[in-house]
Amino acid sequence: MIGFGKSRTAGALAVVTGAGSGIGRSFAVELASRGGRVVCADINEGSVKETVGLIEQAGGGALAAVCDVSNSDDVQTLRDRAVDWFGRTPTLLINNAGIGAGGHSVGHASLEDWERTLQINLWGVIYGCHHFLPAMKAAGHGGVINVASAAGFAAGPRMGAYNVSKAGVMSLSETLAAELAGSGVRVTVLCPTFVKTNIFAGELIDADAAHAATRIAKYVGMSPDKVAAKTLADHDRGRLYVVPQVDARAIWLSKRVAPALHARAGGVLARVGPFADKH
Repeated sequence: MIGFGKSRTAGALAVVTGAGSGIGRSFAVELASRGGRVVCADINEGSVKETVGLIEQAGGGALAAVCDVSNSDDVQTLRDRAVDWFGRTPTLLINNAGIGAGGHSVGHASLEDWERTLQINLWGVIYGCHHFLPAMKAAGHGGVINVASAAGFAAGPRMGAYNVSKAGVMSLSETLAAELAGSGVRVTVLCPTFVKTNIFAGELIDADAAHAATRIAKYVGMSPDKVAAKTLADHDRGRLYVVPQVDARAIWLSKRVAPALHARAGGVLARVGPFADKH
C-alpha cells in the first residue's frame, strides 16, 4: 500500500462529477477517507446530497453541487464554486459522469441517442478538462482522472455511440498526457468492463441488452469501491491507463495482438447471444 506521504490523492482538493452514485460516489467517499475535501457534482440533487451525507457522517468535508456536464456553462460554474469553496485551485478532477447506451446497431440507433451519449460521455469530459486544467497547469500541480471504459477499445456490437464516446475519452486522455508532460499535472484514464453500478438502467439501453449486462455484472462485476481505490492508487503511481479487470486486460491484448480476429469475434456476438443484433 502506498503511504499517504507519497500520495497525491491523500488530502486532495477534489471535484468528482457523477458523484451521486456508482463509481463517482465511491471516488468521493474514498477521497474523503484519505483526508481530502470533495466537491460532489451530479445532475441529481437528491443523490449527490446523499453522497455528501455519507462523507459528513464519517467526519469528512464535502460540498454538493448540481451540474449538468453536457452544459459548458454548468461546468464553468462548478469550477468557480469549487475554487470559492476550496479557496484555491482544485488539485484533482475526476470526470466520471456518464450514461450507458446500447442495444441498436449503427444506422438503427437514433441520432438523438448518439447526440445525447456523446454530449454527456465525451463533451462532459472535454468541458471538465477545458475549464479546470489551465489553472492546474499554471499552479504546476494537479491531476485529472477521466473515466472511460473497456468499450473504448473493445468496440463491441450494438454499442456504437457508447464505444465512440469512450474511445474519445481515451484519446483525449492520451493527448493530455503528452501535452501535460513535465507540467506537474498527472493524467489517468480508467477503462473497466463490468462494474456493479446502476449504469445499465439508463434510458438509452435496450431492455434485453440491459438485462444481459446486469446479469453479467452481478456475477463477475467488480465493486465500484474496489475500482475507485485501485484507480486512485494507480494515479498515485503515475499510471496513464487503469485496466482493472482480467477480462478487460484480455480484450486489450487481443485487440492489439490480433485486431482482425478481434473484429470477427465481435461479428459473432452481433449475430448470436444476448447482444445479438435484432435488425
